[in-house]
Amino acid sequence: MTDQAPPPAPTGHLTGALVLADGTVFWGKGIGAAGQAVGEVCFNTGMTGYQEVLTDPSYAGQIITFTFPHIGNVGTNAEDIESINPPARGLVIRADITEPANWRAAQHLDAWLKSRNLVGLCGVDTRRLTRRIRDGGAPNGTILHAPQGNIDRAKAQDLAKAWPGLEGMDLAKEVSCAQSFAWDETRWALGRGYGRQNAARYHVVAIDYGAKRNILRCLASAGCKVTVLPATATAEDVLGHQPDGVFLSNGPGDPAATGRYAVPMIRGVIESGTPLFGICLGHQMLALALGAKTRKMARGHRGANHPVKDLATGKVEITSQNHGFMVEEASLPAGVAVTHRSLFDGTVEGIAVAGKPVFSVQYHPEASPGPQDSHYLFQRFVDTMKMASR
Repeated sequence: MTDQAPPPAPTGHLTGALVLADGTVFWGKGIGAAGQAVGEVCFNTGMTGYQEVLTDPSYAGQIITFTFPHIGNVGTNAEDIESINPPARGLVIRADITEPANWRAAQHLDAWLKSRNLVGLCGVDTRRLTRRIRDGGAPNGTILHAPQGNIDRAKAQDLAKAWPGLEGMDLAKEVSCAQSFAWDETRWALGRGYGRQNAARYHVVAIDYGAKRNILRCLASAGCKVTVLPATATAEDVLGHQPDGVFLSNGPGDPAATGRYAVPMIRGVIESGTPLFGICLGHQMLALALGAKTRKMARGHRGANHPVKDLATGKVEITSQNHGFMVEEASLPAGVAVTHRSLFDGTVEGIAVAGKPVFSVQYHPEASPGPQDSHYLFQRFVDTMKMASR
């Protein structure tokens, strides 16, 4: 399918636009913070969780187009965040921000965006933009919110063209913690909020490449004491904590770029025999450490309705995903099995190493779109540590 010629610029007072590197312009109304930002334009098909998406460190360097039209309907709060500061570059939505109608809402989305200096755009034909990304791949773009209407299309296009793109870019260092810390917060429960882990059975060292908070909560809820280390941690740093298991987190950017310093650490952990579990970027870098290759996808997987088949059980999980790179199946070495596969496009969604306590998945088992289809993976990690400790 190809788009028709883009519509002419609307008349009147324009306060926002998305200008792609090829000169295509999507006009709209600016929301959130005034200003501009440059990044890769992607789309997310999830019907809920916009606050979690905007604070997911894996979206660093990206301008997010939401295909669901009613963004803002549950407002925002201080609990449903995956990181303190939104790593995304901006957001694009179809309609004006919906007024919040939820008992947990504490702040309007527009005010929340302003308080976090996040540029947004509404009134955009997001179907046309999504088709553009689907058919032509994720483009670079500049998003602008200019309350006075001073939009320089040529300058915005130049900025988009000059931005180097995510391929070859190491963004994990930008979103990783600066020093180690302990994590004991457990998952949220109605009427109770977040809990605390005070009876841990196993010690997990989590490498923070841009870890979502709810992943750490799931580890704590599974009975783990969690020590979080920066992305640049070495094998000596990790093993010096004498962990029962090591977790490789999600994160943004090109796994091959981050892998320059992460792969030696991962190989050291594997050689030690310590159980290892990876998610998303952690999955991709585990594959690199095992000798496989990764490559950039044209569109990526971003949404909360992705069916993934567990090849061992035959069960299909409804998963949450956010990644623009993938593991090349043909490059996987002998002894590394594909354990999960996408039913959208057949790509690798999980791997395991024969005879070793090492496995990973591409998707996000903590995000609960199923709602709990994939929570077993945290228990599998715990069971792996239990077996290794015997």
